[in-house]
Amino acid sequence: MSFLHSADTIVAQATAHGSAAISVIRISGPLAPALVQGIFGSKTAHPRRAHRGNYLDQGGTLVDDVLYTLFPQPHSYTGDHVVEISCHGNPLIVQKILQDLVHRGCRLAEPGEFTRVAFLNGQMDLSQAEAVIDVIRAQSDRALAAAHHQLQGALSSRVTKNIETLLQVIAHLEAYIDFPEEDLPAEDETGPVRTTRELVKDLQRLASTSRYGALLRDGVKTIILGAPNAGKSSLLNRLVGHDRVIVSDEPGTTRDAVEERLSIGPYSIRLLDTAGIRSSDNKLELLSIEKTMDQVEQADLFLLILDATLPHPALPGALRDRLNASNTLVVHNKVDLLPPTSTTLPTWHGLPEVRVSALTGLGIEELENRLQATIDAFNPLACEEFVAVSARHAEALQEAARALETALAQWARAEPAELVASHLREALHALGQITGQVDNEAMLDTLFSTFCIGK
Repeated sequence: MSFLHSADTIVAQATAHGSAAISVIRISGPLAPALVQGIFGSKTAHPRRAHRGNYLDQGGTLVDDVLYTLFPQPHSYTGDHVVEISCHGNPLIVQKILQDLVHRGCRLAEPGEFTRVAFLNGQMDLSQAEAVIDVIRAQSDRALAAAHHQLQGALSSRVTKNIETLLQVIAHLEAYIDFPEEDLPAEDETGPVRTTRELVKDLQRLASTSRYGALLRDGVKTIILGAPNAGKSSLLNRLVGHDRVIVSDEPGTTRDAVEERLSIGPYSIRLLDTAGIRSSDNKLELLSIEKTMDQVEQADLFLLILDATLPHPALPGALRDRLNASNTLVVHNKVDLLPPTSTTLPTWHGLPEVRVSALTGLGIEELENRLQATIDAFNPLACEEFVAVSARHAEALQEAARALETALAQWARAEPAELVASHLREALHALGQITGQVDNEAMLDTLFSTFCIGK
């Protein structure tokens, strides 16, 4: 990937490909102001103000009637001169403009290159740059909120604070190295040690949000489990609002897992209807049950559907072991068929329960509320600032925490200050990977290659 020559002017379509009302073409680099004058004949383009003009190619042929806006450096998305051209959303027009701009000296941008330029120009740190793609891909209110918090610097500020604290600890330790003849008072040693322990705890708390962050970005994988004819498919149809799955009185009709994405409160849910779990001699049904058990291993949340009119079925031990009060809701279905005098139902291993009728809709709102509350509880920092780190961030945070724990162990054994300091610097290096203070071209290439072209 040939990224970033300082003299390059890059160009790309910034809106989705295909026919649309309008398309936006973004240009960034030193040629941008001259391009405005050369294309539109405008000697004075007021910064950050849209101007209307005829886009004339190098041969003087009219391509389109467009709006163009100049964002002079450094007050632009990338920090370089930027021009955005809004044209009619005909792919042919877009292609003609892009070809003309390449002929005028621009280079087609790589995926994520505009954001990478912004990062390298100090317009944002690396965690904020990563948040840009999260904003684009967010599929729920909570995922979008998490992405905006990160884009606004919530994670950056917290990591920067930890870096500053760690630098103070390193500075204190340097006194032992630079002035070995000086015996610092014993009570001074307790301060850095205590501070380092607190740092470890904070880094581990931040890292623990990675699972919640994955749920926000990917959706909460929720599996509907239960015996045949308990109403699993009927419940999925009720939750998604249409007949997604064929419902039949004949048991074992669901063979392959059926997935549907829906919103529950501020969350995106990946809801899977699975084969009913029971003893069977049917090879095809047994294979379907095995596939269900494979899905169970990857699930985040479970809805165990029980027929309220029948005794509780037995479940395989491997399945029971996966179900607990934090990841399971027991759903007593078909309560509309119970006699009016029936007010209580037998509990299932003390797990949280809700009573519903997938047929009539009774209790569905309560089920959705309980689902949202269960997912809310997955956030380990619910009472603190809203931060949900990515897997990359979590790896760096855990690496930093391990280095600090090693330093603490060496401190306790009164090992040379140079050894302790080396592990403190390892932690500093790991934290720098989150905000981008560490120069790692390979990491940047991998990260920005996941972005869309034009961003």
